[in-house]
Amino acid sequence: MRPPGRAEIASDLERLGVRPSRALGQNFLVDPNLAERIARLASIGQGDDVLEVGAGCGSLTVALAATGARVVALEIDRHLLPVLEERVAPLGVEVVQGDAMRCDWKALLQGRKWALVANLPYNIATPLVLDLLREVPELRRMVVMVQLEVAERLVARPATPAYGAVSARAAYFSRASLLARVPASVFMPRPKVGSAVVEIVRLDRPPVPVEEASFEEIDVLLAAAFSTRRKMLRRSLAPLVSPAVFASAGVSPTRRPEELSIVDWGRLASCRRQLTSERP
Repeated sequence: MRPPGRAEIASDLERLGVRPSRALGQNFLVDPNLAERIARLASIGQGDDVLEVGAGCGSLTVALAATGARVVALEIDRHLLPVLEERVAPLGVEVVQGDAMRCDWKALLQGRKWALVANLPYNIATPLVLDLLREVPELRRMVVMVQLEVAERLVARPATPAYGAVSARAAYFSRASLLARVPASVFMPRPKVGSAVVEIVRLDRPPVPVEEASFEEIDVLLAAAFSTRRKMLRRSLAPLVSPAVFASAGVSPTRRPEELSIVDWGRLASCRRQLTSERP
């Protein structure tokens, strides 16, 4: 079975009496060739456990199942479940209704190592990816299609235009790379922006040792600094980081937040912890 195309998905939606929901961020993938390409880019196959979020009408789901992987398809919209199950249950796919932002991941993933492969709804892509990196270590790798701007932020390196707090947060947990740019024409309805496929591979350990600085300690600094990203660090971090901390970390207070790598942020957080604990 090949993934369904535009005409077939349009027919499915008409049969169900369903219109794509903006609130749910529904832009259905209607290009079978792209669905199969994403499955190839994901490098999955027999013996792999694969989670798909936002399965929709099953275009990508069919392509994933064709690799021989064990696929669990998570879909929030109960109105789509009849056509999704009709299409992919015969392929051995387990369909689960649920909200990815509220999911009981431990119960669903059962302690095994998984890959997430999905066309993520635009409205949840960034918070979902960061939440999964922070809270769901069972997901070892993600190959996700997201809005191009989000993709560029996830893969951005320091001192580049797209680099920001999202980039640094992702870099704490993972290594991200852009695999392919995707035109708006492959979706129904057609979005106003382009998309991209990104691979996110979880690191075995953070680049900043946890005993030196936790993610939460680093994140406090990221949130403060990038809230006023055009300011020098000595201004944006004034309530949090003293001149002594900057000096101890070897980070110039005249730098701006987009110039610092996750290792730099880790040194700042580590020295802040150390000097704070040394106060009488």
